[in-house]
Amino acid sequence: MAKIILTRHGHVEGIQPPRFRGRMELALTPEGRRQAQLTAQAIAARWKPAAVYASPMGRSRDTAAAIAAACGIGEAEILEGLNDLDYGEWQWRTHDEVRAASPTLFEAWRKAPQFVRFPGGESLQDLVARTGDVLRLVLARHADQTVVLVGHDSVNRALMLQVLGQPLNAFWSLSQDPCGITEFDLEGGESIVRRVNETAHLDAPTRHP
Repeated sequence: MAKIILTRHGHVEGIQPPRFRGRMELALTPEGRRQAQLTAQAIAARWKPAAVYASPMGRSRDTAAAIAAACGIGEAEILEGLNDLDYGEWQWRTHDEVRAASPTLFEAWRKAPQFVRFPGGESLQDLVARTGDVLRLVLARHADQTVVLVGHDSVNRALMLQVLGQPLNAFWSLSQDPCGITEFDLEGGESIVRRVNETAHLDAPTRHP
């Protein structure tokens, strides 16, 4: 049985007020670095992962590096399939800007995301396809091990849709906060979800070596 510990990168600029961050390179804020350290400590205290995989975006790589170090793993491996959504022409625009410029498409993204392709970017179907490849890779490599995946809000939602067997229009029903921890087991065609978006560990004081 493969156990997957799924988390999102720590806090970055552009979360509030919300922007379409996507492939924009953003460094972790001081709060994001604190969250990454607390998440690393929490994961190392509960599990013994065999590997850590991360999105190629710096915010995910840095969060994954903290987790790998705490767990005694050399380095996190980068998987393109965990990269954030390509928002195309919407990248780094605020939600209010996009709502004003493209109200019909913005409303569709919020109410029926399965019907949207971002201008010059990806669709939700594209995201689900590549995150599905990530799950298949993890099962092939780590059938009886624990691994950590460090992704993004949209990436983690897409992964959870597949684990839970939910339709694409359930995309907005799954909250994924910065450095929230989700745990699930995969074996064959079955999955068991043990925790979703747990954030209690972020209330603890950071422990420094």
